[in-house]
Amino acid sequence: MDFATIDARLLSHPGATKALHEKWGWMVYWVGGKQFACEFTAGTEAKPLYANRHLLSLRCSPERNIELRAEFPDAILPAYYSDGRTWISIDLDAVGDAIPESLVLELCDLSYANAFINLTKKQQWQVFEDAYRAIEP
Repeated sequence: MDFATIDARLLSHPGATKALHEKWGWMVYWVGGKQFACEFTAGTEAKPLYANRHLLSLRCSPERNIELRAEFPDAILPAYYSDGRTWISIDLDAVGDAIPESLVLELCDLSYANAFINLTKKQQWQVFEDAYRAIEP
């Protein structure tokens, strides 16, 4: 799967933005100041499970996290450098082979939703107001 498709999906949500975390070299996706995804390649110095893998880390409920890691043990890993209970890392080179593309896009949507619901009501309204202004003629 071309990462451009995933990038477009992540940015299709109201208020979603991305920025390069220069220190780490990761692309980080945000909504209302909350991180909901990051894309990066783990270096050779990373733990063997992650080393040299092109990864997408997403927010995920603890229950779903356990299910996904059991169903796709080679493609969905405990989150790299994040809380492994509430984040997963997807091996992007396995998408389309070991893990369905549709599932990855669904997990992108759920990750955004998990971040959005943790915003205050005021922040949620601000996200929608800004999105409305962006499309207003």
